[in-house]
Amino acid sequence: MSIRREGPVTDRLLALLRGHPGADPALAGGRDEPIAPHSPLSRRAAVALFESMIQSRLQDLLSRELKDEGLGYYTIGSSGHEANAVFGALLRTTDPAFLHYRSGAFMAARLRQGRGETPFFDAMLSFMASAEDPVSGGRHKVLGSHSTFVPPQTSTIASHLPKAVGYARALPRMERLGLPAPVPYDSVVLCSFGDASLNHCTAQAGFHAASAAMLHAQPCPILFLCEDNGIGISVRTPDGFVHRTMHHRTGIRYFRADSQDLPDVHLRALEAIDYVRSRRRPAFFHLRTVRLMGHAGSDIEANYRTLDEIEANERQDPLLAFVDLLLRSGAIDKDALLALYHDTDERLRRAAEEAHERPKLTTVAAVTAPLQLPRAGELRPVAAPRERRLEVFFGKLPELDPRPRHLAYRIPQALTDLLAALPHALVFGEDVAKKGGVYHATAGLFETFGAGRVFNTILDETTILGMAQGFAQAGCLPFPEIQYLAYLHNAIDQLRGEAGSLQFFSDGRCSNPMVVRIAGLAYQKGFGGHFHNDNSVGALLEIPGLILGVPARADDAVTMLRTMAAAADQHGKVCVFLEPIALYMQKDLHEPNDGQWQFPYPEPEALLPLGAGRTYGAEDGDQLTIVSYGNGLWLSLRAQRRLRERGIRARVFDLRWLAPLPIDEIRHHARATGAVLVVDECRATHGGPSPLILAELCQDPDLRGCRFRRLAAADSYVPLAAAANLVLVQQEDVEKAAVALVREGQS
Repeated sequence: MSIRREGPVTDRLLALLRGHPGADPALAGGRDEPIAPHSPLSRRAAVALFESMIQSRLQDLLSRELKDEGLGYYTIGSSGHEANAVFGALLRTTDPAFLHYRSGAFMAARLRQGRGETPFFDAMLSFMASAEDPVSGGRHKVLGSHSTFVPPQTSTIASHLPKAVGYARALPRMERLGLPAPVPYDSVVLCSFGDASLNHCTAQAGFHAASAAMLHAQPCPILFLCEDNGIGISVRTPDGFVHRTMHHRTGIRYFRADSQDLPDVHLRALEAIDYVRSRRRPAFFHLRTVRLMGHAGSDIEANYRTLDEIEANERQDPLLAFVDLLLRSGAIDKDALLALYHDTDERLRRAAEEAHERPKLTTVAAVTAPLQLPRAGELRPVAAPRERRLEVFFGKLPELDPRPRHLAYRIPQALTDLLAALPHALVFGEDVAKKGGVYHATAGLFETFGAGRVFNTILDETTILGMAQGFAQAGCLPFPEIQYLAYLHNAIDQLRGEAGSLQFFSDGRCSNPMVVRIAGLAYQKGFGGHFHNDNSVGALLEIPGLILGVPARADDAVTMLRTMAAAADQHGKVCVFLEPIALYMQKDLHEPNDGQWQFPYPEPEALLPLGAGRTYGAEDGDQLTIVSYGNGLWLSLRAQRRLRERGIRARVFDLRWLAPLPIDEIRHHARATGAVLVVDECRATHGGPSPLILAELCQDPDLRGCRFRRLAAADSYVPLAAAANLVLVQQEDVEKAAVALVREGQS
């Protein structure tokens, strides 16, 4: 048997084209008449569909040739899934589409509607990773179109479902709020995926979020398109799995068709699209397909399928059934169809030859350009007019209040200012509305701005972050809240794999700006255990292009939130604002009732530059720099006073930003004092920023002779009650480490 199946699949199709007996007089009809009695699909439209389908098939075949020749880099194709061209033809070009990687025919059909693209050439640029690829700029072979609202997807193993639901949820809300949207308010959001993806928890989160919207009487115009080929790489999908799983899903209308009958696919697709568009409710379209030629070019199906199974599958090639119908009905004759086949193949090959000569990405700077953060001076202030501010603050502007305030008091004031300045800003998450957040960090927002802009979500972090992406891509600026840092890890891929990668894989042309607020870190006295005292930010630090800030004091929190809002709104960045729970209500620093951890409200246009830290108590002759952030800063400042009482002069440097790190400022202080102690409240192994800081300092030739140490929490979950102090960094630990480091330099 042939291990590579491109030949047998192609030979079977060409044999049918060449040997077909031709039109059946009993099926004769005009070009604009239906091609089958059970469907409104016209013969003219059927031929146009075939053009898209054969383009997709020939792209797949050519991609494998290019890979064999060392010219191409991607061979996961759409062969057997070509019926999705029906949806590409029937949906509007303004209906956003979040696509499965086997959607080549969908894209061909959509781009036939024309917004200035060159589909054949663009596809070849993508296959060959050319820097001129108009979708990703050569960073990945992705399906997408910036002019027809198909944002590029990469993994598409169900992780795109929550954000597609978010987009569908955004449009009706934006219409009610009167916010401009990039697409018409009555658009349908398409989200396609395979049957194996149905197993992913993110897929189930997407379905559940859509169902919950219906139970809450909230519109959600999304069409889930499940292309069921019965197998995930080599793992079979149980017979009937998709139907039994989704046929009676709460709030989601079920439609079904088989790609062996393209006219019926067309009819059912019309019904499903009309249902979603007119009812503003979700639907699930179960499209039976086959997968031809394996999962990808490197996949040898013979390792897990018998020859009889492979050939039986190939006989279900939807192009065979469709070609037979086209020729029997007289929609096109055999010679014209063969000419179309060969012309398409020739055009693709010419496009490939040209694409091969086009430039590739050749520098680190070019590759990472979409990940670059705004430079100094590139962020504009985010402030509402004074009249609007007086309105939302009920005549009492916070900067005029002479009393200093703590962190949890200032955060809702900062959010109030931002919501007043940015009409498209939304705050949502668990308990953020009437309750005002578990720690009152959103207190008063619901009453001031209403349920359209401040609202609760279901209890699911994947849904919250997925909704944030969808709302952002629709034109809003989301401020989603994750109630505790530990809960973020349930949904981290929504930041890492999806939100964080969109600008990169779209060459900076798409973005999902957001400011994710997370209550977190440890030191909550007598409360919670590890799920409420999570002391690890390592999973966030490794996300390229992410902005991560940790405010320790109230005034910094205000200006950092504004900076993040500006970076998100003006530059499309994904930002995480990590709020130390233990410092929310902290008013004092050294003594009870000293009030030294309360601060005034900054002037409304003040921003805090990205990557700018703050220095405390720097003097000539300092013997040590203590570098910290969050709770560690508060501990370090207390230790600083005790150290000075013992004759040890230490300055304290607050990072404030963990990404980007203020590493140049740290170097400056290292040179000034000759010794650096990094106090990292997160876990020692990959938990916080201290390993990166020490690595940067230790390899700097200008810092030879400097002494570096760090304190970090034990590699342990945080236990309940006083036992937590055994694994977390304590003030006494800071003092001991500082004394030892200074004495080491004196010996």
